[in-house]
Amino acid sequence: MADSATGNNQQRQGFRALFQHVSTHKLEMGLWATRLLTFFFTIAYFLPIFPAWIAGGHPVAAYHKALMSNAATSALRLHQRLPRVAFTREFLATLLLEDSAHYLLYSLMFLYTGSDPVTVALLPITLFAILHSASYSLTLLDTTGSNNRNWWLGRFLISLVELQSRGILRMSAFSEIFLMPMTIILVFTGRVSILTPFMYYRFLGLRYSSRRNPYTRAVFYELRVSLEQAAAAPSFPNFARGLLHKAITMVSNMAPQAAYPPPEQ
Repeated sequence: MADSATGNNQQRQGFRALFQHVSTHKLEMGLWATRLLTFFFTIAYFLPIFPAWIAGGHPVAAYHKALMSNAATSALRLHQRLPRVAFTREFLATLLLEDSAHYLLYSLMFLYTGSDPVTVALLPITLFAILHSASYSLTLLDTTGSNNRNWWLGRFLISLVELQSRGILRMSAFSEIFLMPMTIILVFTGRVSILTPFMYYRFLGLRYSSRRNPYTRAVFYELRVSLEQAAAAPSFPNFARGLLHKAITMVSNMAPQAAYPPPEQ
């Protein structure tokens, strides 16, 4: 009985600590909630097993809600990073340096410039949602003092996500790059607007120049090295070697001048 009473008391204290944390960290809780929604609606899009009133009825609705949830996350993060808005050129330049501004534009682009879902577009936003929501979930568990066996699985999954954070960021960067040629192909199938590749090129340039996330630059660099090594192989056809070198040169010339080098390998 004493152990039961002690456990109940610890549980009440944990809930009080959680309530106090929520009251004092409303913006962070909003970010956590919208990231969870992004992940949930992505799952609902791929696996339409949830009730219609939860997931939006049709998988396409879940796709749009995932993008809207990510847009909400990006807007909240922008408010957190730049709480004071100014209608000046300097503020706009600062705004475009923020990763959250990049993904706000990304979400709006795929929401309003395509007639059909672009499934791959959900990959980077879902990976970021998993990574950041897992990190904050651990903070919430620590706040409640949930160190007992009931939460071992949750802590294990969170630790697994954090352990794979580098791989998750690299996968997200690769999906960002892969989407560029894909948007060009989708124009000819009528699934996206003719403006989408031009808008996406601008987005990819912003990601390449990101101050906080160097992984897009790093993956571009690794792809270039891999292709150059493949072209240098004796068995590689000569005509294809010339075309590949021209393609590498063209893409390299299109890349913005980033002030931040790729991370060390």
